[in-house]
Amino acid sequence: MRLAGKVALITGAARGIGRGIALKFAQEGAKVGVLDVDELDSQGVVNDIVIEGGEGLALGADVTDPAQVLEAVRWLTLKFGPPTILVNNAAVMPSGRLHETSVEDFDRCLAVNLRGTYLVSRAVIPGMIDAGGGSIIHMSSVTGLRGLPGLAAYSATKGALIALARAMSTDYAPHGIRVNALAPGTIDSPMLHDFVAKQTDKARVRRQFDAMHPIGRVGTIEEVANVCLFLASDEASFVTGSTYSVDGGLSAKGEQPQD
Repeated sequence: MRLAGKVALITGAARGIGRGIALKFAQEGAKVGVLDVDELDSQGVVNDIVIEGGEGLALGADVTDPAQVLEAVRWLTLKFGPPTILVNNAAVMPSGRLHETSVEDFDRCLAVNLRGTYLVSRAVIPGMIDAGGGSIIHMSSVTGLRGLPGLAAYSATKGALIALARAMSTDYAPHGIRVNALAPGTIDSPMLHDFVAKQTDKARVRRQFDAMHPIGRVGTIEEVANVCLFLASDEASFVTGSTYSVDGGLSAKGEQPQD
């Protein structure tokens, strides 16, 4: 029970990586706030947590809305106490080269991926300071570390999250708050499935994702959740301002293979 007695808030937790992290944290003893714009799906995750003997609270909120974010954090604090673990996972992933990306898609990507991280962090940090410390994890991506085709807006926000984690780590270390970033490679998740579904040759694109990774496959949600658990736990007490790549070697390799 590596998170026993702790309160965690996970954004974008109704499905995919966020859901996996929420379930993992609950299994390790945390009381989990499951925040997502879709409150019904958030409640489904909480139901799964309760079935396994954990505690959770479904929070319906749009991370781009300051008032909704503050209200969600208020409800979580009333229910369980102030969160001392935050995983900023909510994200959207528009595809396309820069000149092919609409203004609306670009602005939406910035709003959810970057502004949302700012708003939720801002709402949680005062409580963490009062509690004597905590752990904040920004969900970045391998696209924030190296250039991958067709993901201009997404890559820009994920690179920004790495820089933000570094800046925040120096600001809040005196308060006992650690801030790190996770940079997954391609993960077998609903976000990948949605991306592939939009492609003309779906099977070819899926093979390319596997071939990109030196380990020979895309990652699993469980593999990302395990590293996130380490960063959230006291085992990572001397880790802050770091970016952990969970990408099967993708960020370490040279040119991408062609299918």
